Amino acid sequence: MDEKDRQSAFLSALTTEHFVLQTAANGTISEAGNRSALYVFSLSSSLVAMGFASRSRDVFVPFAAAVLPCLFLLGMFTVIRLVDITLEYLHCLRGIARIRGYYRALTPEAGMYFAPETGRWPEAPTPSLQSGRFAVLGTSASMLALINSMVAGAGITMLADNLLGGERMTLAVVFGIASVLALMAAFLVYQRWRFRAFELIESRAARPA
Repeated sequence: MDEKDRQSAFLSALTTEHFVLQTAANGTISEAGNRSALYVFSLSSSLVAMGFASRSRDVFVPFAAAVLPCLFLLGMFTVIRLVDITLEYLHCLRGIARIRGYYRALTPEAGMYFAPETGRWPEAPTPSLQSGRFAVLGTSASMLALINSMVAGAGITMLADNLLGGERMTLAVVFGIASVLALMAAFLVYQRWRFRAFELIESRAARPA
């Protein structure tokens, strides 16, 4: 195989890889949407059922005690997976960015069509969620983590209210709010740790052998 055929085969393989990465990126978006919808649907249907059960305290308390922990576990598993999906999505985008960099160097005029500022995909080195102090709050995992923390806070408030005999409702609410803040803080620490580990792995992989 001469040099011309080698370059043609490489460009064909690179185009295929571009398509595969873009398909994988779209797949992560679909999975994130489906998982989020599953959790929200489970939460909303459970809340409706709890509304019907609230007519009787003898029914509502054991029903809520069974449903809320299950919802919290489902939400926790969903949030953890959403963080993984976001990292997979960023990995695909960075692969596409490297390929676009090669396209940009093919001909003198290619830079106009594959310029970083005109492309939808971020160019390497790509900005990550580490670049902004509040950027991590805008991920789908963060939004579902907040909802899930509120579910846990509601359950803890109900538990504290029952343990305190209903005489210190304000204290029970304080316990619930504190649990929401603690769970959300723990999630943000976890998410930032995962992104830092991702950045470290990506930087090592980008180094020439």
